[in-house]
Amino acid sequence: MSSSSAPELSIVVPVYREERNIPEFVRRIRGILGPESLRYEIIFAMDPSPDRTEEVILELRAADERVKLLKFSRRFGQPMATLAGLQYSSGQAVIVMDVDLQDPPELIRDMIAKWREGFDVVSAQRRSRTGENWIKQFVSWFGYRLINRIAEVQIPPNTGDFRLMSRRVVRHVVAMNESHGFLRGLVAVVGFPQTQVLYDRDPRAGGEGKYNRFFGSLVIGMNGIVGFSRYPLHLISVVGLVLSLFAGLFAFAYAVFKFAGAPFPTGNPTIVILVSFLGGIQLLSLGIMGEYVGRIYEEVKHRPPYIVESTVGIDDAASLLASRQDRPSSMR
Repeated sequence: MSSSSAPELSIVVPVYREERNIPEFVRRIRGILGPESLRYEIIFAMDPSPDRTEEVILELRAADERVKLLKFSRRFGQPMATLAGLQYSSGQAVIVMDVDLQDPPELIRDMIAKWREGFDVVSAQRRSRTGENWIKQFVSWFGYRLINRIAEVQIPPNTGDFRLMSRRVVRHVVAMNESHGFLRGLVAVVGFPQTQVLYDRDPRAGGEGKYNRFFGSLVIGMNGIVGFSRYPLHLISVVGLVLSLFAGLFAFAYAVFKFAGAPFPTGNPTIVILVSFLGGIQLLSLGIMGEYVGRIYEEVKHRPPYIVESTVGIDDAASLLASRQDRPSSMR
């Protein structure tokens, strides 16, 4: 692909079972970017879907070559689909967004304006979250506060993956080659000038969400904590020290009462409570350590985070060459 025909903007859209939303999404993107006279591409990074998602994308591609398809060999999930889309994108700026239209495509204009001002990352920050129940909103609020308090990086609250990234940010994010794919954290690690644009999140245009349901949000939050903070491990050490001191004081008090001949308030209920409490702390500690050990296990296997079955409209050779050239010098 020549530099004169290369897209200035890539829009990466992870999809799974989204046949109802894709046509309207593409229509709105065309209406927004058409007046901008901007060369762009839309890359649908698709987990194999049992519905007509693939057929709908190919039908749209037949009428517009800017629509492109990246299909995986199996379902790898939204984070990996997003990273794959970044890897195969070629625009000088890349926008990641969902297809369900909860994140309004009209915000792209504001993102492009901020990018042209010199910002490398422009995140969409939600003022409101229409269509989400209070439990999910509370989990999100608490998760952001917790991560920003204990993590090594700061992630703007109420921001998802909907964001614009410059080519150099994409280059460094892809070069990290981490298996968890927590994009918000990876972008924060990369740095460079970053800003936010505010918006009100709309309900889904159609269907039900296939990604990021309640438990999916919990998993993403755990990735953010384990992948970017050692605080839980420090907390285990502190809790272990406190419990050890408590056990020592308890034993000392028991010895004093025993030698003094005074009755000491012990019995089966007390022992059961203490054993249950200590057993729960031990299991929690093992679980936390297991998360970190599991993360190490995933990283050292060096398995590919995704496997591409086929591409439509994407030059594989050019993408591979670009990915090699785009690696930082320390990675070569």
